[in-house]
Amino acid sequence: MSEHTLKKLAKPMIVLATVIWGSTFFILKDTLDDVDLMFLLAFRFTLAAAILALAFWKRWKAMDLGYLWRGGVMGVLLAAAYAVQNYGLMDTTPGKNAFFTAVYCVIVPFLYWAVDRLRPSRWNVLAALLCVAGIGLVSWDGGLSLSGGDVLTLCGGLLYACHIAAVSKFSQGRDIFLLTVLQFAATALCCWAGTLLFTHGLPVNGLPLRAWWVLLYLAVAATTLALLFQNVGQKYTDPSSAALLLALEAPFGVAFSVVFGAESPTPLMYLGFLLIFLAIVCSETQFKFLRKPVKA
Repeated sequence: MSEHTLKKLAKPMIVLATVIWGSTFFILKDTLDDVDLMFLLAFRFTLAAAILALAFWKRWKAMDLGYLWRGGVMGVLLAAAYAVQNYGLMDTTPGKNAFFTAVYCVIVPFLYWAVDRLRPSRWNVLAALLCVAGIGLVSWDGGLSLSGGDVLTLCGGLLYACHIAAVSKFSQGRDIFLLTVLQFAATALCCWAGTLLFTHGLPVNGLPLRAWWVLLYLAVAATTLALLFQNVGQKYTDPSSAALLLALEAPFGVAFSVVFGAESPTPLMYLGFLLIFLAIVCSETQFKFLRKPVKA
């Protein structure tokens, strides 16, 4: 696929990734009752790394030390973000988990400013604030008091922001497909280490068939495809816009819960969806269509 085509597909890829991730919220909460978290993450990233390594085997000839350490850093950050966020999910509601994780869309523009001197515009800031407000309304369950799970989720949001900034920085001038394989492999190694440290043996005995189907879905769709789409999309999208689009994961998560009967829509949800839509319009157009052109 040509560079020109990838640039055109970058933002749709990011949005498609968030649709896939949104579909996992209502199944992941129940699955964590049957499957150890670290094993779940280790399994999904190992299978994803193997699939992509075989799919892009011709790209391995470009491998060098630069790819290795960049993929390693990205993988460690991703493993930490997933683990902290999902441990937080065990002690909070899916809605709060989605909302507090999405703080990365506010953090990323400023974090990337510190890393790469790419200053966020006032429109980036306004879009991020609108997006967080919208996700807050979509996720509102009668209160936002902080539990231990909420604090962990906020820490997970910070780690996701670091990961997004790292992908944007390290993918410059690199083969994003090879970099993604190495990232997945590093994440898998971290999670296998966590499995061996915090569990007694491999927790696979007695897993229900439904849990295995969920593991396969998470590995193939939510990891192999969605994270590849994220990495490719980020390579050709500025960090602020990418972070904003990635935050769509939360409202898509609520939407899937509503469709499958796990949640009932409320007026606040509809208002939240409107604010999120305005955030995207703000980021992509800066509301230029509402402003009169200045006459020369």
